[in-house]
Amino acid sequence: GSAGSQSMRKLSCVTLQASTRQLNIQNLINYEKQQGPVDAVMFITRKGIKICVSPHQKWVQTAIKTIDQRRTTK
Repeated sequence: GSAGSQSMRKLSCVTLQASTRQLNIQNLINYEKQQGPVDAVMFITRKGIKICVSPHQKWVQTAIKTIDQRRTTK
């Protein structure tokens, strides 16, 4: 067996939020990308709430870039 990137956490997005309204990017502190069973991006808010959204929405791409920039400037 290969010691690849095995995640012990069991966070997987099975369903995406039906309401695809934009989240407040200021409230998002982290994200994880998931391929399968559903392609999704899971955002984690300051309160620790995990929200699964479609990665194909424009605001989702913007939020990911914003979080990445925050990480590099710390």
